[in-house]
Amino acid sequence: MEPALEHAAGAVLLLIDLQRAIDHPSWGTRKNPQAEARIAGLLAHWRSRNWPVWHVRHDSTEPGSHYRPGQPGHEFKPETAPVAGEPIIAKHRNSAFIGTDLEARLRAGGHGARVVAGVITNNSVEATVRMAGNLGFRTYLAADGCFTFAKADWGGVSRSADEVHAMLLANLDAEYCTVVSSGVLLTL
Repeated sequence: MEPALEHAAGAVLLLIDLQRAIDHPSWGTRKNPQAEARIAGLLAHWRSRNWPVWHVRHDSTEPGSHYRPGQPGHEFKPETAPVAGEPIIAKHRNSAFIGTDLEARLRAGGHGARVVAGVITNNSVEATVRMAGNLGFRTYLAADGCFTFAKADWGGVSRSADEVHAMLLANLDAEYCTVVSSGVLLTL
């Protein structure tokens, strides 16, 4: 096994905000329409080995949010939904560590490593991965197991979803996490 992946086998698979809200057309042009299939593959792989799978659910407090409890978008996407016994961590902010017991759960369970997939690359995924790295957790990010949307940069230049996604992965890799493909993770 590659030294960079030595801690990935058996790590917590942390799935972030994989809820129906992300399919709302108001988000705009999306990157990586195969992400859910890649994540479902990781999920099946982890479950077949009885490795821990944890789900993060965004419970928005914003009145107009599709992620707000009670809205159809609050529901988990069926292909990546939790099954009995898989923990659900409810969050109200972009990072899964803020206002939750995620750090305490990871430490109490002796989970020093985790594999992250989910949405949005430059929002909740980024915030969670950066914080995990800063807290000392070994983190692996499935590059093709997350996605984002087109966005204008600070100067007003329109950036494609591919550009936003690629820049975020470059910013995170080797400093906060190890970026890998889902295919590599499926070899564990």
